[in-house]
Amino acid sequence: MEQSNNTKPKEVWISHLCDAPRELVFKAWTDPEQLKHWYAPDDCTIDIFSMEVTPGGTFQTCIHNPTYGDCWCKGEYLEVVFPEKLVFSIYITDSEGNRLADSGKDEKWPGTIITTVTFKAIGDKCSFTLHQTVSEELAKQTGAYQSWLQMFSNLDDLTAKT
Repeated sequence: MEQSNNTKPKEVWISHLCDAPRELVFKAWTDPEQLKHWYAPDDCTIDIFSMEVTPGGTFQTCIHNPTYGDCWCKGEYLEVVFPEKLVFSIYITDSEGNRLADSGKDEKWPGTIITTVTFKAIGDKCSFTLHQTVSEELAKQTGAYQSWLQMFSNLDDLTAKT
């Protein structure tokens, strides 16, 4: 499907309901000890090398994928409002943290993606919505969209144990 020059492709929007309080879910997004247990797709693991969850704070991670290899990322927290909202940038790097011109993804993949997650309490549960500044179609083609769904299932498993 071709986009006209003045229409923007539909970006990634995913809503999810967790059977856990909002504060607990927000903490799972912001505590590296919890994040490492859910923030990687199925059959993958993640190393969190740095993570300072404050406005202007940065993070560096590496997702280890047995099929496609390592995916190094860096980013910056742009907005942190406990327990309501997280906004962060993310981009692909090499193992030294240098931004890569070729991320290994589709050539249309943006150099930097802004991710916004808003959290709402619904009784004793938490509904959150993730928005990313990347085309939903492209995210589905590259597997990024499906990876989020897998990670949210992992998050459900983690918060169920708490």
